[in-house]
Amino acid sequence: MSSVKIVLKKEKLDNNGEAPLYLRIIKDRKAKFISLKIKVKPSEWHETQFKVRKSNPNSQRLNNYIAQKVAEAEGVALEMETNSKYVSPKSIKQNIMGYRTESFIKYFEQRVEKFNAIGKVNIAYKQKYVLSKLKKYLKNKDLDFNEIDLKFLNDYEQYLIYTLGNSQSTATADLKTFKTLFSNAVKEEIVPIEKNPFNKFKLKYIKVTKEFLTEDEIQIIENLELKENTYISKTRDIYIFSTYAGGLRFSDVINLKWKDYNGVNISLSTQKTKSVVSIKLPAKAVEIVEKYKCKTSEPHHFIFPLLSNEKDYSDNTKKYYTVTSLNSKINQELKKIAKLAGIEKHIHFHTSRHTFATRALKRGMRIEHVSKLL
Repeated sequence: MSSVKIVLKKEKLDNNGEAPLYLRIIKDRKAKFISLKIKVKPSEWHETQFKVRKSNPNSQRLNNYIAQKVAEAEGVALEMETNSKYVSPKSIKQNIMGYRTESFIKYFEQRVEKFNAIGKVNIAYKQKYVLSKLKKYLKNKDLDFNEIDLKFLNDYEQYLIYTLGNSQSTATADLKTFKTLFSNAVKEEIVPIEKNPFNKFKLKYIKVTKEFLTEDEIQIIENLELKENTYISKTRDIYIFSTYAGGLRFSDVINLKWKDYNGVNISLSTQKTKSVVSIKLPAKAVEIVEKYKCKTSEPHHFIFPLLSNEKDYSDNTKKYYTVTSLNSKINQELKKIAKLAGIEKHIHFHTSRHTFATRALKRGMRIEHVSKLL
């Protein structure tokens, strides 16, 4: 049999010196709590009689409400146990609250699987990592939507920042994923709109300064004496190419093939957005491309020799991991290049996009056109 009691959670004392009252349901030594949305001072609560003391001016009304909720909970529990041999405190709680709950973890896992299924492996990979941090925090226990409240989100944000050492921006990105899951769950009527904790929880955004290179810094990198056909020289080439060729992302640059280039323009379907773009290459970008052209170059061959022409990259997941690994290696080489060039800025491949955008705007290109190219 299950038991239903009222408990005062003194550990949740607020600034007014009041603590919340909860219905506690115990079944098979497992407990579930339901907030009564009532707060009283600990001195006004009778611990043995489970009543509000008369010192509280609303004691009679509050005690009537409490008695009604206890009776309802006991009635639901008894009816469920009569009709079924297997009843959990979780299922009793769901029936008392009048709506079904669902595992947030399982819902999250299904979302990751969905992105994998439609070929968005980059999003799936990132969200799988976000989920892994949550599972570590929960010590691999399950978590329902209704267990995520304002306190949980605040506690988890603190865990990400102070225990895992994540930046505020990273913590906000993780919680933004949670917010999206809740929004979808509300649309699917899994969670009532009033139970969405993000109605109260505000994401904290920090303005991040985006690094870019000046014209002088680009020239210094271009003029570095690097041994040809080395990884560091190839890194320099594809980075400078991107700063001239519309700030193309790393994944797009290394996927360029000779069939995408006609001597003047490059045309491609971008890896991230799948949008088709055509970019007229300036002389410097053409010079870099032509440097890699040889007699054995075929239309289906990659322009920049980072991905192998002999390997099959039809598996999107494997290809994503390969590109991610290459990107990491390229960023390591860019740190070496910055050091050789005497540039103290934190340079990674994505700064080529910011560099292109800054240069284009300074040269008079309309912001709408820059945004479209990016």
